[in-house]
Amino acid sequence: MGLFKADFYRFFALGFAGGTLLVLGVMGIGTHSIGNGLVPPAEAAAQVN
Repeated sequence: MGLFKADFYRFFALGFAGGTLLVLGVMGIGTHSIGNGLVPPAEAAAQVN
């Protein structure tokens, strides 16, 4: 009798791998970034005198 069943380790590994892919996609590591469509590029405001 073990502390955890085999399903726990399997789902933990799948969740860890899926989360890693999601973080890498949002950070833009690779050829296409998921975050490009979500966050517009920053622009400086015009200075008012």
